[in-house]
Amino acid sequence: MNATAEPAIDLELERQEILKRYRRLLRAAKPMLKGDDAKLIKKAFNTSAEAHKNMRRRSGEPYIYHPLAVAQIAVEEIGLGTTSIVAALLHDVVEDTDTTIADIERAFGLKVARIIDGLTKISGIFEYGTSQQAENFRKMLLTLSDDVRVILVKLADRLHNMRTLDSMPRDKQLKIASETIYIYAPLAHRLGLYAIKSELEDLYLKHVEPEAYKDIAKKLRETRVARDRFIGRFIEPIEKDLAETKIKYVIKGRPKSIYSIWTKLNKSQKPFEEIYDLFAVRIILNVPPEEEKAACWRAYSIVTDHYKPNPDRLKDWISTPRTNGYESLHTTVMSRSGQWVEVQIRTERMNEIAEKGYAAHWKYKGNDTQTGAGIEAWISQVRDMIESAGSGDKKAAIEFVDDFRSNLYSEEVFVFTPKGDLKVLQRGATALDFAFDIHTQIGARCMAAKVNNTLVPLSHVLQNGDQVEVITSNRQKPSEDWLRFVVTSKAKTKIKDLIKEDNKRFVTDGRDLVQKKLRVLRMDMTNETINQLRAYFGSKTTDDFFYRVGKGHIDVQELKKFKSDKEAKENRLNKLNTDTIQDGKSFTKELKKIHGERADADMLLIGEDMDRIDYTLSKCCNPISGDDVFGFVTINDGIKIHRVTCPNAVELMSNHGNRIIKAKWTSQKELAFLAGLRITGTDRVGLVNDVTRVISNELHINMRSVTIDSTDGIFEGNIRLYVHDTGHLETLMRKLERVQGVFEVVRFDS
Repeated sequence: MNATAEPAIDLELERQEILKRYRRLLRAAKPMLKGDDAKLIKKAFNTSAEAHKNMRRRSGEPYIYHPLAVAQIAVEEIGLGTTSIVAALLHDVVEDTDTTIADIERAFGLKVARIIDGLTKISGIFEYGTSQQAENFRKMLLTLSDDVRVILVKLADRLHNMRTLDSMPRDKQLKIASETIYIYAPLAHRLGLYAIKSELEDLYLKHVEPEAYKDIAKKLRETRVARDRFIGRFIEPIEKDLAETKIKYVIKGRPKSIYSIWTKLNKSQKPFEEIYDLFAVRIILNVPPEEEKAACWRAYSIVTDHYKPNPDRLKDWISTPRTNGYESLHTTVMSRSGQWVEVQIRTERMNEIAEKGYAAHWKYKGNDTQTGAGIEAWISQVRDMIESAGSGDKKAAIEFVDDFRSNLYSEEVFVFTPKGDLKVLQRGATALDFAFDIHTQIGARCMAAKVNNTLVPLSHVLQNGDQVEVITSNRQKPSEDWLRFVVTSKAKTKIKDLIKEDNKRFVTDGRDLVQKKLRVLRMDMTNETINQLRAYFGSKTTDDFFYRVGKGHIDVQELKKFKSDKEAKENRLNKLNTDTIQDGKSFTKELKKIHGERADADMLLIGEDMDRIDYTLSKCCNPISGDDVFGFVTINDGIKIHRVTCPNAVELMSNHGNRIIKAKWTSQKELAFLAGLRITGTDRVGLVNDVTRVISNELHINMRSVTIDSTDGIFEGNIRLYVHDTGHLETLMRKLERVQGVFEVVRFDS
């Protein structure tokens, strides 16, 4: 018998487990089933089980566990119904088998088929070139405007994939986690799925910053008893007064999510022990819909009778709900022990909408049409954005993704037209954003505005309650300067469209000039050459490059230097066939030709491959030996090495996953890497000398630059220096922390 053979799989045990999970799904769905719903779900389950019967997940489990789990999340955590359950069970069938969308439509109806079609489009978002990714994401959002259940089922799918990410290799974990924090967590936030958004963020941190995640989780466990004791004392007088009102209520104390604590720690640069607002108290009232507002304000009055509120932290989302339907009263009060505590007051109906977002809105739509009006308006905006971003236009699709994403986390500001109509805009919106929200032509001809009867410039930022009147002129024309201060995606998209029309002439002129100059230089005007020129001159798109030439911003005489630089680089890279390298897959193929059949043949070895491959360490994060890193295939500048924690890592992995390559360090003590240290301490005579003595005399480290600032007796120094690896840097940091008067030493992206 082979000693290394894998243990035999008990198929009967697996079959029983599959049926157990299926029955659990039916129990969860039972309250909402009617008519033949149960038969339809059974049919979908049998179809999915048959389609995936010979498939296993990377963890070794039967693949059918995944669609069952997605359907369970859709029911229990989002509150979706039969159509979504069926779609969740079938969501991978078209991709993984010969089953077509037409087959799905015949068996399960048009609604299910459309959702499956939308989910099938989504699956390849991060697998192709940039423009295809952006275009595919745009298609996904097109389905959102037709049927939001496509996105809701996709979020359930993504949540289960993140929960089971441990079985994936490290490079896949990073890509999937980056996609999640870049698009899916913000999307969950925008649709009001706050519990799912928080879990996605926590799971991102768990896989990208595992040590930070474990450290915060450990500290939360260690402080739980003290937190519970504090919350018990805090809510005691509130409970006493609420009981006297005869209103049914529940009070919950909950810690903030690990991701939000991590974000707060990074922003404040304070240790965990000094972050006081780590938890919130939620008061949930059980009252009829017509009594909700009065009951919530009564509870607010009770809370503030006992604890002094921060007047700047009151948020009334009951009178004016968020655009995703969220309703709640938020206040922050000072406890008797001197700690700030956030208190959220809402009803059971509001709480269900807060937990299950858009799906819960439909349950209560008959009671309150305002609840979902904001989301309907937002989806209408998405539809407008999609129609504005022309299909097949690379620039439009990529900019659309950026603009859309920037709006996902935005808060709102509420303003009025001269006739008193309410308009909801993104917080930070200007008078010009308001004009474009009214109509494109009003925005295009807007020259000023009156806010509360006072004349203001176009860039004036609107505040809650402002009344805005737009002043137009037929002589006004859109300007690129407008893009510097508008914030709404609608205004940005419309301004770009208007400017694009005006700029077509310059693009045509620039193209003609480049073509003539390339002919003189005896170079063919191929797509590859134009792409190289675009990257060489730092233009985002081909049209942008031609426009800059047409406007005279780029002198065509500079094309001669481009040619000489290109020839020099080609001579330098003659050991690697760079002509075939367009993405990570083609680079890995060429890399294997150099490395041969060894185990790490598909990995860029930083140090060993320097003479044969054109790669550089990225200046945005300055990786050093020992850092967790990845390689990024640029269009015209070789390979860039980035830290996994680089500020740009999430965007690169999410939008350009096909150009990511695996990389690791080799032993290279003779090399030096630039790193930055920020030192904080008590200012005293001789402190700087002690710090530089440790760096230069004890560890013989070369410093590149030192900046020192002292305010009110507190010393802060930023030092950029050269180290061999992370071990070398950590040794230095430990020694500096022992210098008298030094509070903290942290690394920063120099």
